[in-house]
Order: sequence, then structure tokens, then C-alpha cells
Amino acid sequence: MLIAKNSKLAGALALSIGLATAGCGGMATNTSLYSSKQPVVERTNFTFDVQTNAAGVPVGEQSRLNGWFDAMDLRYGDRITVDDPSNSPAVAAAVNELAGRYGLIVSKTAPTTEGYLNPGQARVVITRSTASVPGCPDWSAKSDMNYNNATSPGYGCAVNGNLAAMVANPQDLLEGQKGTGETVISTGTKAIDTYRETPPSGAGGLQNAQGEGGE
Repeated sequence: MLIAKNSKLAGALALSIGLATAGCGGMATNTSLYSSKQPVVERTNFTFDVQTNAAGVPVGEQSRLNGWFDAMDLRYGDRITVDDPSNSPAVAAAVNELAGRYGLIVSKTAPTTEGYLNPGQARVVITRSTASVPGCPDWSAKSDMNYNNATSPGYGCAVNGNLAAMVANPQDLLEGQKGTGETVISTGTKAIDTYRETPPSGAGGLQNAQGEGGE
């Protein structure tokens, strides 16, 4: 009987330790204020091959290309490049004119894409970036105890998820926009000149606040 009682006691103790260990297994571990859930930017290349000639891109091919732009919902944040083995300025100008209708400018260097071009063909490439936050929401920390004084595994999901959803150009999350280095003096100093040249509100003296019947 003593052995049986000890066996039952040992089993209950092992069960309680197992439950305690399971509870600690879901405890948060990130002790910093930096979120482990960061936006990830992914790029996808879409290609469209057009026939070219000495004058650039024929009208029929321009119509096809413009229809593709429209079907792709070409928009701000998309990067357009031209892979042209002949390096024809007329081809680049024709594609640039079509892209300008959507408010975009053709970039210089095209990415490497699959497949080869036949003679007399050029490849128009749309590089589109998307941003997302993998692993959100994260409710993996199910323990009520927090011995590490750590943040939740889902910490940062709301802010970074909204940022990734709202940014107009996901590429800005990686490197931001680069300035031209030019400064427009007339615009940059307009606020300063207005502040300096505007006379103080009390420069004209105090106004008579009495009415016509006042003493």
C-alpha cells in the first residue's frame, strides 16, 4: 500500500510540473521595445514583348502596350523599364510617352527576366512591390505570467501592418526617396521672408475701443 500511495503522489507531482511547464512555454520572450514583426517588401516582375522597327514602336503595338498598362492598373509605385537589345532611343521614347499618361517615367536599367527576345522585339517590364507583415496577428503567448517583462509576440502588428497597407510606394520602406540635390531658393525662403517682412500686429497703435456714446 505504501508503494501505491507513493506512485500516486509521484504521478500527481509530475502532472502538476507538466502543467506549469506548459504554461511557461507560451510566455513572451522579446524583452526589447523593438517589434519582431517588421514589414517585408516583395518585388514581382511583369513582362510584355512588343515588335519594334526603325521608327520605334508601331502604332498597333503601342495600342497593345497601352491596353496592357490599363489591364495592369499601372499606378504610382510601379517601376517601368525597357529591355531593348538594339538600345533604340525611339523605342525608349515611345514607351516613355505611354508611361507618361499614367504619371510614370521609364527607368534606365531593366531587371533580368526569363526567356529570350527575338530579333526586332523589345521587352517592357513592370516591377511592382508589395509590403506585408508576415506572422500577424500572433497570439502564441498564452501564459498569464510574464517573468521576462517582455512584449507580446504580436507587438507591432497593428502599426507595421497599417504602415505596410497604406504606403503608396512599398519601396520607400527600404530606401526612401532620393532628392535631386537642387534647392529652389524662392520657395525655401518664402516663409522666412513673410515672417520678416510682415509688420507686427501692434505697429499701427492701439485702436479706440469706445463707442460713439462712450466717455
